[in-house]
Amino acid sequence: MTVGESSFGGCSGPLTRVNPGGSPAAQPPDGGLPDSTLALAFALAVRQAKTCLNGLEAMAHWCDPADGRLRLLAFDELAPACAGRWVQLPREHDAAPARAVRHGGYVWADGDPLGVGASGTAAVPFMGADGPLGALSVLTGGVGEPDEMQRSFLYAIAAWTAAQVQSVLDSPAPGPASMVERSRLMGELTAALAEAVTSQDVVQAVADHVMPPFGADGLLFQVREEDDRLYAVGSAGYPPEFTRLMDGFPLSEYATVHDVVRTRTPRFIESKAEYERLYPSMGEVSAKSPKGAWAFLPMIASGRTIGLCTVSFGEPHPFSDDERTLLTALSGLVGQALERARLYDREHARARELQRGLLPRALPRLPAASAAARYLPAGQGEEVGGDWYDMIPLSADRVAIVIGDVMGHGIAEAATMGRLRTAVSTLADLDIPPDELFDRLNDMVSELGDDFYATCLYGIFDPVARTFCYALAGHPQLVVVHPDGTVHCPAVAADPPLGAAQPPFETHLLHLPDESLLVLCTDGLIESSTQDVEQGLARLQQVLAKVASPAAYFQATDEDVDVRCLEEMCGEIVSELLPDSGQTNDDAGLLIVHTRCADPGDVAGCDLPEDPRAAGQARQYIRAQLAAWGLTDLVFVTELLVSELVGNAIRHATGPVRLRLLRSRTLTCEVYDGSLNTPRIRRADNTDEGGRGLQLVAALSGRWGARYLQDGKCLWTEQELPNAAPRGVGSAVQRAA
Repeated sequence: MTVGESSFGGCSGPLTRVNPGGSPAAQPPDGGLPDSTLALAFALAVRQAKTCLNGLEAMAHWCDPADGRLRLLAFDELAPACAGRWVQLPREHDAAPARAVRHGGYVWADGDPLGVGASGTAAVPFMGADGPLGALSVLTGGVGEPDEMQRSFLYAIAAWTAAQVQSVLDSPAPGPASMVERSRLMGELTAALAEAVTSQDVVQAVADHVMPPFGADGLLFQVREEDDRLYAVGSAGYPPEFTRLMDGFPLSEYATVHDVVRTRTPRFIESKAEYERLYPSMGEVSAKSPKGAWAFLPMIASGRTIGLCTVSFGEPHPFSDDERTLLTALSGLVGQALERARLYDREHARARELQRGLLPRALPRLPAASAAARYLPAGQGEEVGGDWYDMIPLSADRVAIVIGDVMGHGIAEAATMGRLRTAVSTLADLDIPPDELFDRLNDMVSELGDDFYATCLYGIFDPVARTFCYALAGHPQLVVVHPDGTVHCPAVAADPPLGAAQPPFETHLLHLPDESLLVLCTDGLIESSTQDVEQGLARLQQVLAKVASPAAYFQATDEDVDVRCLEEMCGEIVSELLPDSGQTNDDAGLLIVHTRCADPGDVAGCDLPEDPRAAGQARQYIRAQLAAWGLTDLVFVTELLVSELVGNAIRHATGPVRLRLLRSRTLTCEVYDGSLNTPRIRRADNTDEGGRGLQLVAALSGRWGARYLQDGKCLWTEQELPNAAPRGVGSAVQRAA
């Protein structure tokens, strides 16, 4: 903080201009206020008011007792030409500071009186024993006036400032040396607290800027919650077991703090003997505390005591008057900063919970794929992100795999991520191909506005065809690890991000050997200020070549072991690529999918004639094949299901007609035809002789549905197996070509 001398606007005298990193000092203006008030109170008030209201500028005016004019004592970053308009304000002026003094309360004035781009000015008076003594004003840039919480902050800052001025006026001025030290310390702490975002940032700022100057070696922050208990939100210099003891301590049983909270007055205890004499009921706390002297400082914000800041010393410590005064002033400043930080913490926690709630709680374990994932929120920054991933079971053991990233950070982006994930899940259930799914997602993102974009990779793994068909919209390429440990990154052209692309989208087809790994990630994992996406992908491949040992990850016979190995791999990759994840400025997502192709012996099928004989031939084939698989218990129901599906194909569709059976954890029956007509369940009247076929299918199967191909459709059903049959058992029926 520095001081600038000015004589513009008809007023000669110095103004306190607040700038980060310096120390305040000032000479008294004509109003006769002492130096300490300008340096310690007004400069702090201006900085905190601007920070709490996220303002463009803040000012402090004081009423000159000689002529009643409001003199500008402190401001933040205004150019002298702008500040000069309010250097002297007659009490009758229409400006917000003058109106606040006249009315003795909060005033909001629309407009930009100083030409700084403000939407309005909020002002509250500095209230003294005999009425308003001046005004604290903030020029805001947001839409609308400050909310109730922000107004409460403004009132609290003004009240604290007025109290500090009054205490200085009512007591002898401190010596020059202590005044310089107070100015420097308050300036440094104010700058640090202005940059503090979270409660932990506030604790760290106090630990860095308060403990060393006083020679303290302990710090404990406790906040008062609705259950009238004190909860530790941060500490320094205390062993963990003592911090745990003080976490959740009932206020009614904490005699020391109860006095401080009730009276809102700091308590300075200079030795353990004094502590035990004053508070004999706190013997357990005293015995377990490693400290020998304490300053118990109430933290007051929004007109209430929100908690306690305890500064402690390992040995007995006599507190001088200057130390007591300074620590008292610091507690008011810290209380305001902590209240603001806790509001951020609560909002941020809710946003994080929203974001995590939109991600899958657990990835499914499917016959053809198991997976593990990591989501790492940004360690820096104030907003949540929009990364997501998912794995969705489809018919015939196929698996939809998706990973995406909504560009930007904030609640809106997290909500958009949730909408996209829900849309992908719904569209995947319709069993549409990746390019068509992207067509619909692109329309959805475009409708959100020009500022919304999302990158995405969506693909379908088919264990029977042994393929992965996928589309890519502005997203990092996937990486494939083969069973022999070979790492491969297919170089395919990516379409623009969703919201900026023009359909059609291109699809890409990979042929996968059995027991492959698909590794998908968002750019937060591989991109940073020191490397681009391509360099990050190369680094990812190097890490995978080191950690993806075939012996460990491709030969696991137990599903739990398989997933555990994938989880370990995720941890190793994150440790290698983000060794200091707490310092990242972007969310990171990682999804590793272990794919398993279907055993040829678990797949059987035949072509059927396009006439009424087809149903009979299908039943005959089913009896033989299920007997070969040891599934004779399912013959009767399967015959009914396939008869209905084949009968519908013969009556309502065109050829060719084909039957396919797939055995895994379920028995899947598929009937293919050459028609794109949509089957639907209809309500049949009591006198109708037909129309109940699909109702029967729905009743007898665990799941059923339809998916559409380029040259027709497939109707399918799934039935639970009575006992899971082992994979690899060969078919006793010769499958038709």
